Amino acid sequence: MTSTSARFRTFHQACFQTVWEPTALSESGFDLALWLQGHGVSADQPLDSLFCKWLPARDLERLEAEAEGLQALMPSAGELVLPRPLAVGPASGRALLVLDRLPLGGADPLGWQRLGRCLARLHRRSAESGPGVFGWAGDRWIGAGIQRGGWDGSWGRFFCRQRLGDQFSTLARQGLQWQESTELMERLEPWLNRHQPSASLVHGDLWPGNADVLKDGQPCIFDPAVSYSDREVDVAMASMFGGLPRGFFEAYNAEWPLPAGAEQRRIAYNLFHLLNHANLFGGSYIASCGASIRQLLQILRP
Repeated sequence: MTSTSARFRTFHQACFQTVWEPTALSESGFDLALWLQGHGVSADQPLDSLFCKWLPARDLERLEAEAEGLQALMPSAGELVLPRPLAVGPASGRALLVLDRLPLGGADPLGWQRLGRCLARLHRRSAESGPGVFGWAGDRWIGAGIQRGGWDGSWGRFFCRQRLGDQFSTLARQGLQWQESTELMERLEPWLNRHQPSASLVHGDLWPGNADVLKDGQPCIFDPAVSYSDREVDVAMASMFGGLPRGFFEAYNAEWPLPAGAEQRRIAYNLFHLLNHANLFGGSYIASCGASIRQLLQILRP
């Protein structure tokens, strides 16, 4: 468990080369303390308790979406730890998000079981208190890609149009298409509608680099791409890119068992992330998309 956590933390840090330590921001000539005071943060806040993302000015909306997502998750989080977004806005010609620093890197294997239970409870609470429809109020971000918003009472229609359909369209504009994609969309929407999930508030980007166990054993998540969706999308993505430890999945299912067919739906839900990565990075993700499309059609065809 420790080696897996460390490996993904290293990858996560490599993805965010524009993440700065507060001391580095100060050494750059930017007065972080003064900026924070201008955003209502107490001058007594220790700088070493902060985590900063300092991105190009064009990425301000991405940071605002991250802060919004964290704030949306917190009322249903229970014992699940999330970093508080303390301030976000323009800063010295760039975009800055300041969060609580989390003491990552805990070695307690029970922490992953706690994460599974806590995530299941978050999904249940938010489904009970949420709007009862799928989506989000407007477009947001998933990594560097757009995640379409809007509201829809049909899960199959929302997922096929606002998730897969949008990604297929973006790839088509780059000259990349799959002949089978039209058939997939025609068959997948009614198949997902027969599933009829509740609309839970989901993290939305729950790969192993966006979850960890703190040094005191508490589970934590961060960097969300929230929406009201089938809760299975979080559990599905947690299996990607090496996957979270087995204890996470076992504890989630013990707390709120996944319904029949979840393993098959996982292929569809993770296709969205493969398509997004194909749009952003190309390479082997393109072949992985094609393989998933063919695998889904084997399931969906009579």
